Amino acid sequence: MANLSRAPAGVGSTKNDLRSGFLVFLIALPLCLGISIASGFPPVAGILSAIIGGVLVSFLGSARLTIKGPAAGLIVIAVGAVQELGQGDPVLGYRRALAVGVLAALVQIALALLRAATMGTVMSPSVVHGMLAAIGVIIMSKQVHTVLGVVPEAREPIELLLEIPHSISRANPEVSLLGAAGLVLLFIWPNLRFKWAKVVPAPLVVLAITVPMGLYFHVSQAHDYQFMGHHYHLGPEYLVRLPSSLLSAVVFPDFSVVWSGTSLKYVMMFALVGTIESTLSVIAVDSMDPNKSVSDLNRDLRAAGIGNLVSALIGGLPMISEIVRSKANLDSGAKSHYANFYHGLFLLVFVALIPGALQEIPLAALAAMLVYTGARLASPAEFLHAKKVGLDQLLLFVTTLVLTLATDLLVGVAGGMALKFVLHWSRGVSPRSFFSPKISTCREGDVFVVKVNNAAILTNVLTLRRSLEAVDDSIREVRVEFENVALVDHTFLLRLQAISQEWTRAKLTLVGLENMQALSNHEYAARKSVQ
Repeated sequence: MANLSRAPAGVGSTKNDLRSGFLVFLIALPLCLGISIASGFPPVAGILSAIIGGVLVSFLGSARLTIKGPAAGLIVIAVGAVQELGQGDPVLGYRRALAVGVLAALVQIALALLRAATMGTVMSPSVVHGMLAAIGVIIMSKQVHTVLGVVPEAREPIELLLEIPHSISRANPEVSLLGAAGLVLLFIWPNLRFKWAKVVPAPLVVLAITVPMGLYFHVSQAHDYQFMGHHYHLGPEYLVRLPSSLLSAVVFPDFSVVWSGTSLKYVMMFALVGTIESTLSVIAVDSMDPNKSVSDLNRDLRAAGIGNLVSALIGGLPMISEIVRSKANLDSGAKSHYANFYHGLFLLVFVALIPGALQEIPLAALAAMLVYTGARLASPAEFLHAKKVGLDQLLLFVTTLVLTLATDLLVGVAGGMALKFVLHWSRGVSPRSFFSPKISTCREGDVFVVKVNNAAILTNVLTLRRSLEAVDDSIREVRVEFENVALVDHTFLLRLQAISQEWTRAKLTLVGLENMQALSNHEYAARKSVQ
């Protein structure tokens, strides 16, 4: 298997990590603020989370090239917890949500100690993407109104989407101009072909444009203005508000209702979704690592759980290994966990020394960043990708998306996974095969042979991974045989391919798939026996 150890940081790597940490800091700063506000937490809560994720978690054994901090994927859970637990009191809801975060962190630590972090790898990718697409829709449904400078009357996602035309009709012109400028920049910036445009992060450009615009509009000074015969108001409520110091930002959890059914529901949501997102992000970053380093998923989850525990105890948002910032870190040439540390350190220094600069950031600009993030999560490309893999994957994707929008994340994910099992059963997989995988291995010289029987499906992935732990540098070929299976599903093939990326020498050979019926032309499409 690939080397699990960390390479020592030399002078060259220190320079690379400093540069990467600084770039990620520039990306993280506005996103942490925006995610926190959208979550119903104080703006500084996201900064606290990222500081802890960088300065503390980096040294607890986290995956070396990942960036820890708040993520858009947890916004829906956080804001739901604040609203339901607060029952109309946002401050009380925030403190009770922190208590939920403490319990969720303890659950994550327990999962890591039980070596259950890999449970994220058995989730159907289409179900996960459907969940994320639903989160994207929910984020957009809420943040579009902030971009327009309007407080919506609706609260539920579908109703919020339907209210957008009404919000457009009563939009605050100058606030809308700030939000529109941010949106246009975010969508066009990745398509610019200038080299310098690839180096300067789009969120930083948005701030560089919208902050001066806000100063020109005198947003920090409460006043009214007229536009086309209508009266509008501007004031500091349209800007980020921060406490005078980080110490004054510390807020302690309220455990008064932590054992209620509502609290426990959100504990499960935070623990489940956070673990799945974080694990899949670590796997994705490992696959992009030129050194082919393989992270210990359980160790990383334990580190994130400890970080979440500390964050929740002092008023911060939940954190995960965040994929966008982690990829930016990797692309910037990061060499070790110190890049994550430096990113947290830069945030700490900036917020501690010049918090006033952040209070000139328009909320509409941060909302634009979240609308852009939501649009990427729910991009039509996600639907097209699911369809390309197979109509069954599109059905899983859409089912999870619709159920999540109609109910909540737990019901959406549970419904998507239940449909997955029903589809497998309809294709000849016996219920017993779901939980009794039959995988045998043997070695023939420098060839490692894996024989799969009955079914090669998502519930067999963990057994497969354990079986392949024996592959070392003396193995030149891993041959996986599927002659005796009724079904090979998309998740199994995808995870098998990801595992093979960890090998430094061995190549993967699949035997028997050519005799099965593929459900689409996609390379990793599910296949069923024709017998």
